[in-house]
Amino acid sequence: MRRMSKSPRSVVGSSLRELSLEREGGRKRISSYDRTGGNKDFVIIRPGSTETVANIAGAGCITHIWMTMMTAREEAWVPRKVVIRMSWDGEESPSVEAPIGDFFGMGHGIIKNFWSAPLCMSPQDGKGFNCFFPMPFGSEAKIEIRNECDNALSFYFFVDYEEYEKPNEKELRFHARWNRENPCQGISDAEMSNEEYEFGGKNTSGQGNYLILEAEGKGHYVGCNLNVHNLRLTDKWNWYGEGDDMIFVDGEKWPPTLHGTGTEDYFNTAFCPQQEYNSPYHGIILGGGPNWSGKVTLYRYHIADPIMFEKSIRVTIEHGHNNHRSDDVSSTAYWYQREPHKKFKPSMAVKERLPRPDILPLDPKKAMEVMEVGANP
Repeated sequence: MRRMSKSPRSVVGSSLRELSLEREGGRKRISSYDRTGGNKDFVIIRPGSTETVANIAGAGCITHIWMTMMTAREEAWVPRKVVIRMSWDGEESPSVEAPIGDFFGMGHGIIKNFWSAPLCMSPQDGKGFNCFFPMPFGSEAKIEIRNECDNALSFYFFVDYEEYEKPNEKELRFHARWNRENPCQGISDAEMSNEEYEFGGKNTSGQGNYLILEAEGKGHYVGCNLNVHNLRLTDKWNWYGEGDDMIFVDGEKWPPTLHGTGTEDYFNTAFCPQQEYNSPYHGIILGGGPNWSGKVTLYRYHIADPIMFEKSIRVTIEHGHNNHRSDDVSSTAYWYQREPHKKFKPSMAVKERLPRPDILPLDPKKAMEVMEVGANP
């Protein structure tokens, strides 16, 4: 029989240097393996249905999640149509709710090989989703998957966790939330030079910034991924990322203590980058097309430098300098806090989550009118 300590459980980290330390608790897993001993190692989730893939009783900590999926027929934008939810200790309002692709680090309804310390999409072609954020719980952990695709979903998963005799009261609960502004409320560039549009004006309030996270309570913010679809059609210099990050802690007024110098700077890069790059805590998964056109995905995880708050936090970033740009912007924020958390706004309907097309479609009716098809001779 495994011996459980009756003293308060210490938290052991996951660095190489800590691997030699004695640990308390037991290692467990819930997975989709075929209970008959066969090879049907997945669950089928019907369209419009929600499946509880993990419901763990007692105290513990989820240490790793692996998931993959496929629809019965080929279907576009599946990573935006499937939603992942997590809740802790019997709470009614989930602590995690996001489209599954965005939760695992990649937006735009697509998948792609990339890696970071807490989140990865692994071969083949990014189809292996991995999360290493620790997720402690005191009495219960529940993970749900909702299928809002047109087709049935074959869903494979591992949920690796540790079980404990009792929780460590110092551990906060993990949270993640997706947001989108499509498009952001910018200004027209029709009556100004490109230089004025890209660099002009002054933002001395932070009002109108894109909102990455708004939370109440005590905790710490541990990062985000940010997705931008550049919607400005121009032959002029078209950098999307001149916006400063502004992080308001515990009700701060402008200027906040944490005020940045540009989008690429917050994501630890420099000088309008487009090169794809992965590192443990920051990277560029999609760099965009010529002149920063199309779709971009960036990430910044505050693993070594979390941002603490005692009462509240608002993590924001300008959409272009002085909020001039009107791009399609979405994000997933990750944080830990004491419960209860501020209740999330109702989730967007699936049609509001879908990405915009890469190419503006042709309007057949207008084409016929231009060609005067059907006009009298």
